[in-house]
Amino acid sequence: MAAGGGGGGGAAAPLLEAIPVGRRTGRATWAQTLGNVVVSIVGTGVLGLPYAFRVAGWAAGSLGVAAAGLSTYYCMILMIECRKRLEEGDASIRIRSYGDLGEKAFGGRGRFLTELLVLVSQAGGATAYLVFIGQNLSSVFPGRIPSYAFLFLLVLPLETAISFIRSLSAIAPFSALADVCNVLAMSIVVKDDLQLLGDLSELRTRSAFNGVLGLPFAAGVAVFCFEGFSMTLPLEDSMAERETFRWVLSRAFLGITLCYAGFGIFGYLAYGDATRDIVTLNLPNDWSAITVQLGLCVALAFTFPVMMHPIHEITESRLLSSEWFQKLSRVSPAAESAGLHLARMLLVTLLTALASLIPGFGAFISLVGSTVCALLSFVLPAIFHLRFLGPSLDFKGRALDYAILVLGLTFAAYGTFSAVSG
Repeated sequence: MAAGGGGGGGAAAPLLEAIPVGRRTGRATWAQTLGNVVVSIVGTGVLGLPYAFRVAGWAAGSLGVAAAGLSTYYCMILMIECRKRLEEGDASIRIRSYGDLGEKAFGGRGRFLTELLVLVSQAGGATAYLVFIGQNLSSVFPGRIPSYAFLFLLVLPLETAISFIRSLSAIAPFSALADVCNVLAMSIVVKDDLQLLGDLSELRTRSAFNGVLGLPFAAGVAVFCFEGFSMTLPLEDSMAERETFRWVLSRAFLGITLCYAGFGIFGYLAYGDATRDIVTLNLPNDWSAITVQLGLCVALAFTFPVMMHPIHEITESRLLSSEWFQKLSRVSPAAESAGLHLARMLLVTLLTALASLIPGFGAFISLVGSTVCALLSFVLPAIFHLRFLGPSLDFKGRALDYAILVLGLTFAAYGTFSAVSG
């Protein structure tokens, strides 16, 4: 399950084979890798696309999805080229993660910044999960309990208890359940869309373009939906034939982009200005819609810890290396375990409190997509590519890298400005 989609890319991790240090490639076939790419990218964020198309217009939204897909694919290729250059130049080098590239480019500070952005992205995806769960539960039981009450009374105790589970493999099956629920939800939404589109007289009221300001919003949602960037290097590394990764990635992105555009268009054309920021909220209050909403909530509740896993890992490693925590552990061995569990509880509580303050799912994922996801997906890959391959690039190659860098920074700055001023 992705963050992008909510998930960014963390939920795909249990599907990847752990590769021994001495082995240079994995054992995954192209078909397995294709499935892992789809799982790492497609997530709950797709359910916010029809609303993005409502804000931008169906044609502008389609352009935003296509631009985000093409740009993300190209920047993933830049990452692969950086690793190839480093590993070919020195056989002792093994680049396994985004943080490894950051360290090779700018030392410890580079690793810290890269991993910080990954963690913020993961936190954004995890918070989006909670917002989605709260709003859908509130919709299923209208007029009884507000979304923030569901989050604190039901979701927070559950997530706190699950956060004590340290084995990803114990939670991994729920990632598959979440993806099945996503496909089911999209299918039911499309079915209802097609039924509503039977009245073609309404189509003339749907806008193709809603002004220039709608484009960044739609692009931000689209970038969030494609966010699975931190999984690029592990996915390629998992393949038995790494040279086929580009072919696999291109087919995956082509299919996902077409599905995203079609889903956004059908959703907006069906509901028009009534399109909600989570399109499942537009579904009629019948058993099929309620089943899908509850199924998605349950699946996301159990994949939330997967999104939190890298956050907990970094937090705990910092605690264990701190002098005061080591002193506490020496005083009482049980204090170390209690301290780590307390840290997990505080992190989950913090994100739950943040989710309860977020009024709109669509606006939130657009903000995450246009800020931290843009930095991860466009700015850092362009910088790393210029750092490692810049001298060997021709003028067009360097110009394209600089163009991606400038556009990525501009996009991130605009997203931040819109959030602050809004």
